[in-house]
Amino acid sequence: MPSFPYETVDVFTDKPFGGNPLAVFTDARGLSDAQMQALAAEMNYSETTFVLPPDDPANDARVRIFHRTAEMPFAGHPNVGTACVLARHGRDRNGVLRFEQMAGLVEIAIERNPAGAVTGAVIAAPQALSLGIELPADGIAACAGLQAGAILTAAHRPVQASLGVQFVLAQAAPEALAGAAPDLVAFRKLERQHAGLQGRLSLFLYARDGNRIRARMFAPLAGTWEDPATGSASATLGALLLSLDGGEAASYTITQGVEMGRPSLLNVASRRAEDGYRSRVGGACAPMFRGEAEL
Repeated sequence: MPSFPYETVDVFTDKPFGGNPLAVFTDARGLSDAQMQALAAEMNYSETTFVLPPDDPANDARVRIFHRTAEMPFAGHPNVGTACVLARHGRDRNGVLRFEQMAGLVEIAIERNPAGAVTGAVIAAPQALSLGIELPADGIAACAGLQAGAILTAAHRPVQASLGVQFVLAQAAPEALAGAAPDLVAFRKLERQHAGLQGRLSLFLYARDGNRIRARMFAPLAGTWEDPATGSASATLGALLLSLDGGEAASYTITQGVEMGRPSLLNVASRRAEDGYRSRVGGACAPMFRGEAEL
C-alpha cells in the first residue's frame, strides 16, 4: 500500500495553534485528482497542498491547492506554508522558490532568522488586480448577519476582485466587524442572484484604520465557515486600496482570525506596475505535525 508523507504548519503566526493550519503533501506523485480532493476533505483545513515536479525545470515545483470541495487556482497561506516546508527541506534556491500554479507562476522569498532557520515567507501574487461585478450592500450585510448600514460604501461598493483567485471585498463599520457571522441562506440567495459570481462567493470583510486593517473571511458555500488568515484576499485588498487611494506603493498590516481564537498577522506590500496594481503578502509560519497517508 503506497504511503504519502505530509506535514502541517500554522501560517501567518509564529506560535503553534494560531494562524491558518495547512497540510502539505511533500511528494504527491502517484496521487489522482480524486485522491487529492478526498485528502483535502479528510484533512478538513481551509486548504491542503500537493507538491509535484515542475513542468519547467527552471521552477522548483508544481503546487496544486485544494480546499474541502474544489481545486483553487491560487491561494495565499498555502503558498507561504508550502514554501516554508520545502525550504526547511533545503529545496529553495538561495532563499527563493518558484511554484507553478493554475493562475500563473508564484515567486516566494524565504525569511530566516540569524541562525538560518526558516521563519516565514513572502509571496508575489501571480496576477495584477482585476475587478468584476459589484454587489448590493444590503445583500452582503445579510450574508454577514449585519444590518445594511454596517457595510460602508463611501470608498467602494462591495466588489469582486482578484489577483489570481476571486473574492468579494467589502468594508464594514469597525464596531460591526466583530459581530459578523455567516448566514448560509443569504449566501445561497446572493450567489443564485448573480451569475457573474460563477458559483464562488468568498466574502472578505474588513475595517480600516489608515493602513492598519482588521479582517474576516467567510466562504460557507465552499465549506469554510470562517478562515483565520486569507493571504490572497489580503493581497487583493491591498491592491484595491492602493488603486483607490492613489500613489505608487503602500504597505498594510492585516489582523485576522481574532474572533476564532487563531490570531493571524499578514503583511501586504502593494505597488503600481506597468500592467496594473500588484501585491506581495507574507508572514511567519510555525511547524506542527508530520505523518503519512496510506492509500
